[in-house]
This record gives sequence, C-alpha cells and structure tokens, in this order.
Amino acid sequence: MATHMVKAGIDLRGFDLNQAAMQSLADAGGVAALSCKDAARGQPFHVVAKAEQAEMVLFGNDGAVAELADGATVVLHSTVPPAFARRLGARLAETGHPFLDAPISGGRVGADAGTLTIMASGPEEAFAASERTIAAISRKVYRLGTEPGIGSTVKMINQHLAGVHIVSAAEAMALGARAGADPAILFDVISSSAGNSWMFGDRVPHMLERNFSPKSAVEIFIKDLGIVLETGAELQFPLPLAACAHQQYLAAAAAGHAKEDDAAVVKVYEQIAGIEVKG
Repeated sequence: MATHMVKAGIDLRGFDLNQAAMQSLADAGGVAALSCKDAARGQPFHVVAKAEQAEMVLFGNDGAVAELADGATVVLHSTVPPAFARRLGARLAETGHPFLDAPISGGRVGADAGTLTIMASGPEEAFAASERTIAAISRKVYRLGTEPGIGSTVKMINQHLAGVHIVSAAEAMALGARAGADPAILFDVISSSAGNSWMFGDRVPHMLERNFSPKSAVEIFIKDLGIVLETGAELQFPLPLAACAHQQYLAAAAAGHAKEDDAAVVKVYEQIAGIEVKG
C-alpha cells in the first residue's frame, strides 16, 4: 500500500517493525522513518492487525499523536471493533485531529495490486484530507457516513460472512472427499452451481493445490470473528454460525496452523476424517 502511494507521487514517510518492509519502502522512493512518532510528520495511515496495536502506534511510547501537526487527519485501515473505532474518533477529536474509520478488504492480493475496497466513515474534512492517498491504494471506496464506527461495522459484517464461508467451503469439500467424490471435479461442479461463493472459488484452490502460504492467515479470522462475537454479546444478539466457525479456526490454530493461510482450516476436517482435499 505504501509503495502505491509513493508511485502516485505522495511524499511518504513510513515505519514498520519489519525491516524488509522498511527496505521495500525506501527502494520505492519513500522515507523509512525511525519510529511511529518520526513517521507522523505527515498524515498518518495506520495499517496494523489489532486495536491494541493501533492504540500503541498512536498513544504509546513514541506514539504518533505527540508529533502530529495541528488538524492532521488520522486514517485507520485496520479491522477493529466498531466500539473501538468510535472511542478512537472521540479521543482524536479531543486532540483536534479528524479521524477516518476506513477498514479495507482485498487482502494481500488487493494491497499488492492497489485494488482494495475501502469502507469508510468519518467527517467530510477527513475524507477530503485522505482522498488522494486512498485513491492510490483502492478500486472502490464506500462513503458510509460521518461518524466513526460505521465503517468498522460494515467490515465486521463482511468478515462474518467471509469467515463462515471459508469454514463452510472446507467442511463441504472434506465431506465430499470422505464420501469418495473427486475434490477437483467437485470444485468444478460447485463453482458453476448455486452452492458457489466468492470464498469458495478463491480458497478451495489453495486446498486442492496444498498451498497454505498465507494470503490471509487463520489467526486473522480468530481475531475478526472474535470481533463479531464480541459485538454480538454487546448487543445481546445470537451468532451461532459465527461461533461455530470461530471454533474451527481455533481448532486449526491449536493444531499448529495459526500462521498458515485461512484455507488451512480444512486440515481440521482432514485430520478427523483421515482424508485429504487435493486436486
């Protein structure tokens, strides 16, 4: 994402704990900063995995807020609980910094291609300040409202569906293999039938090819479905499908697959049934 911003002519300073990522930024023509605070001399875009990391990046030791220019906009592209996004927006408003709640969809593939979908909410001034940088990394931007938390709510619903669909695809493919169907033929048939879904079409090939190098890891859906369940508890709203899918990701992580591609959830079924879903 940073590389696409630099290619768009944006003067970008960036910081990451991953030195390889820092080198990639420098090679692309960006400036590798020394810390979050050092990177915050421009307009900060935070792309971290968890709400706790966003808190640390902004308000922790050497955090970015202390260095932000007056009125600088903060854009958060992470998937976080809607309640956290609302609290963060209120906290940044107190320091005089507009906040855009702008989670992304598209994964590593979308980030590499600059074709992410962005689900954003926040004040008009935050949209205006971030328009150029968002355009550099995305193909579709949804403007969902003026209050932080709406963007995160929409992303949460997307993750609910995505997480359940992956587990459903794994379960169905493993059942088919156990029943004696050829997995490759089964995938072909379902891809042209009513049982298909975007996640089925994208993730089942990972299973068939036995390629579990992470494009989106099992541990990400442990976090994201955890957000779904946490929000459901706050609203006293039952979520049995999300809960079942969450347990399957936890089972995959317990079996040692936390950092593998989320399609590795199929390994839970394979181990139980003594089969393998492969082409």
